[in-house]
Amino acid sequence: MDPARIAPSILAADFAHLAEDVARVEPHVDLLHLDVMDGHFVPNLSFGLPVVASLRKTSGLYFDCHLMMTNPDAYFEQFAKAGANLVSVHMEIYPDPTVVARLARGLGLDFGLVLSPNVPLAGADPFLELCDLLLVMSVAPGFGGQAFRPEVLPKIEAARETVERRGLSVDIQVDGGVTPDTAPLARSAGADILVAGTAIFADPDPVAAVHRLRAAIDQADTWQNGS
Repeated sequence: MDPARIAPSILAADFAHLAEDVARVEPHVDLLHLDVMDGHFVPNLSFGLPVVASLRKTSGLYFDCHLMMTNPDAYFEQFAKAGANLVSVHMEIYPDPTVVARLARGLGLDFGLVLSPNVPLAGADPFLELCDLLLVMSVAPGFGGQAFRPEVLPKIEAARETVERRGLSVDIQVDGGVTPDTAPLARSAGADILVAGTAIFADPDPVAAVHRLRAAIDQADTWQNGS
């Protein structure tokens, strides 16, 4: 696998100082994860297009927008204009994502599919060629601060095996309960991108938290490579 990437989730940041929080960690991370919740697909509301557009004015990071929405495709064009780089949508909303993947690509967006813990990999399997990213949720969508569910590890392993066997350029992302203790588990199972919210932004020193997370991931890589 390529070197692991870390994506802070702004859901856990201080929204009164959001630009400052992002700027603080930006030199130390690889991309930014933006959890957009509509209060329908998931019970919580988070933030929307104005926050994405405002952050784009201050950040050069790749914006990975995880759309926990019942009709995300209706907003793809607006997300593209706001500065999103990738939109990911849930299999529960689009059992056949062919049309929405084509729509995203036509707008210059990268495209991802999301598997909630109770959604099997088999549903996404026929559509992986459409994807730049497969997000395996290790918690229930819609709530920050949940504990990592180790029962998703076999799904991550199966996704890694499928992607490599078919020679696909699909990143496997894991989101939910990622900490220095659980990140090595997800990485060893095959994750390329680790999303962390509370583990970074709830720490008094978010930059030090990123470095601890990266050190834990690097140690997992060392073990896996037998060094």
